[in-house]
Amino acid sequence: MNDEMRTNSTSCIRVKIPSGHCLLQVRQDSLKGSPYLLPQVELKPGDLIEIFRSCYQHWALYVGDGKVIHLAPPCEHPMDGLASVLAALSDRAYVKKDWLEDVVRKDRYRVNNKHDETHPPLPVSKIIRRAERLVGCEMPYHLTSHNCEHFVMELRYGVAMSDQVTEAIAMGTVGVMGLAASVIRSMAQRRRHRKE
Repeated sequence: MNDEMRTNSTSCIRVKIPSGHCLLQVRQDSLKGSPYLLPQVELKPGDLIEIFRSCYQHWALYVGDGKVIHLAPPCEHPMDGLASVLAALSDRAYVKKDWLEDVVRKDRYRVNNKHDETHPPLPVSKIIRRAERLVGCEMPYHLTSHNCEHFVMELRYGVAMSDQVTEAIAMGTVGVMGLAASVIRSMAQRRRHRKE
């Protein structure tokens, strides 16, 4: 029973595989029939984990044995709702090593090594070594240039990037353009009404 462990308090099953890979099925009993129930996912050290929060995605790096390293805000309970607001306002964050299930909570997650084809990943040993060295460090934080996605992308690929930020900026640009079009349309309608 050493290889399989059942924990009733979190309704989680963790199966360890000798290769160091880990199969996880989080909250199996408590989430039956729920959209949060995940199929078993094979996690390998160096994998990027995308966690779907209500308004954004949190990112972490899987380092093996059910643990992740991630950039988190400087508060006691790093994953509560208030922490998300504090993180957006803060200019500092901390590199933390936590259990994947504690970071994910009831949110959906997936392995997302999305840039492997365009940016070859660094060797796994180097990714893990760099990440482990940073645990406990205070880091600069900025929502658009130094967030949790930038952090893990730099660890895996050697390049800090965030598609979330790029998409938000693009949506903002589209939104501003839409607003400008509405204002111009409104002004044109007012001119027509004045001429009549």
